[in-house]
Parts: sequence; C-alpha cells; structure tokens
Amino acid sequence: MGNLIKGVANKANQDEADIAHKGSGGEVLVVTDDYPSATVSKPVFRMGEKLTVLAQEASWWRVRSDRTQNENYIPNTHVAKVYHGWLFEGLVRQKAEALLQMPCNVSGSFMVRESTSERGVYSLSVKHRGVQHYRIFRMDNSWYYISPRLTFQCLEDMITHYSDCADGLCCTLSCPCLSGTSAEQPPTAPPVVMRRNFSWKDVDSRTFHDDDNGVGTAMSYGVRNSLAAYLSLSGAVDGARQKRDSRNKNSKSLFVPSWDYDLDDNV
Repeated sequence: MGNLIKGVANKANQDEADIAHKGSGGEVLVVTDDYPSATVSKPVFRMGEKLTVLAQEASWWRVRSDRTQNENYIPNTHVAKVYHGWLFEGLVRQKAEALLQMPCNVSGSFMVRESTSERGVYSLSVKHRGVQHYRIFRMDNSWYYISPRLTFQCLEDMITHYSDCADGLCCTLSCPCLSGTSAEQPPTAPPVVMRRNFSWKDVDSRTFHDDDNGVGTAMSYGVRNSLAAYLSLSGAVDGARQKRDSRNKNSKSLFVPSWDYDLDDNV
C-alpha cells in the first residue's frame, strides 16, 4: 500500500514537471509533412513551416501560418506541437531527422522530442555531420541526465548547459531546430564590376565639389578634393601637350625637348 501511494505521488510529480516544461499560452505547431501532398494539389503548408493555433476541431487544427499569415485547416497527423521553441511533442525519430536536415538548420541545431509511445520520455536530437540522438533519462526525483555524472533539475537547465559547452555531446547546441536564426543568410556584397575603356577625361571634376546649396556628394571631403586635384592636374598636362604639339607644327625647325608626365608616379 505504501509503495502504491509512493508511486502515485511520483506520477503526480512527473505530470507537474511535464506541465512546467511545456508552459502555457498560445500553442505553436510545426508542419511535419507537406499538406496536402504534392501528388494531390499544390501544398497549402510546407514541411518545417510554423503555425499558430487558432482553434481545434476534432482531429483538425485551425491555424495561421507565421510565414504567410494565411489561415486554414490542417489535420493533426501532419503537425507536431512545439514548446519553448525546442521541445517537440509526439515526433518520431525519422521526422526529427528530416526536420533537422532542412537547409535552414546549421551544425548544432537541436530539438528535444517526447516519445510517441511513453509520456515523459525524452530524447535529444542534434544536427552535426548527420543527426545524432541522445536518450534523456529521468530519475525517481524527476531530475534528468544524459550522462549519469551530470544531472539537471529540469530540461531547461540541461539545454542551457549544453548550449555553453558540448561536455560529451557531438557538438555544442547552437539554436533550436527551425528557429529561423540560421535560415537568414548574411547579405552578400554586390559583385565588383570592372569598367573597361574608362577615362578620367570623361569625368567632370565638378562632380566632386559641393553644389549650389553647399551639399557635396556622398564621397568624403578629403577624397573629393584629392580626385578634383588629380583631374585638374590631368587637365593641365593635357593642355601643355596640346600647346607643345601646336608649337611643333608651327615651327618644325625649332628644337623643343620632349616632356611627358607619368601620371601614376607623379600624383
């Protein structure tokens, strides 16, 4: 009788722990399979898409897509509940691997998934050179561990620890599966376009000076002045060359020493 009462008390403590892990508030779902199937029609919801629950009607969910903001219905066989962004309820191993291997996830992306057959039994799945799975054990006092040498009072503490260091796992946990953090790629620099047959003669030096309102170009003051001086010097050299050529034509018997500026070396 005493053992029976103790077992009931432990079961109640486990249920309370489960509720604490899952929290409260608006429910979030993740699509585990395209719906409807592409063989039937164009999918309304894609695998990996996050949905906000609006209502539940029997085995159907009325949801709103976080991506498109469109509202529609989806059967519960095509979704998994998600808590805290990383705790997936009722997700089988194969679907966990498929979601983690989506391109938006990077090395260290993870999820904790609850067993589909036994409540309160969890596994940690991590993307790193494939997908690695770790069984999360639960002690009689409702503490958790992956390695017996390190126990945690709750799953949140476990995730926090392994997010700081791998400590025996395949890698450090980086971000929850499908969190969107790794999906956003940094903006790439625009390609450098080389202009052929470019000539400084075609550049108006007034471009580098302030306009009538005293507003200059987006170029810095020092750079504008340097380029303007360069163009002025280039113009002076071209003018000197023209005068020299003119004198050579008008007085061919007069010796005039040849002089040319190497613009790259003298500017």
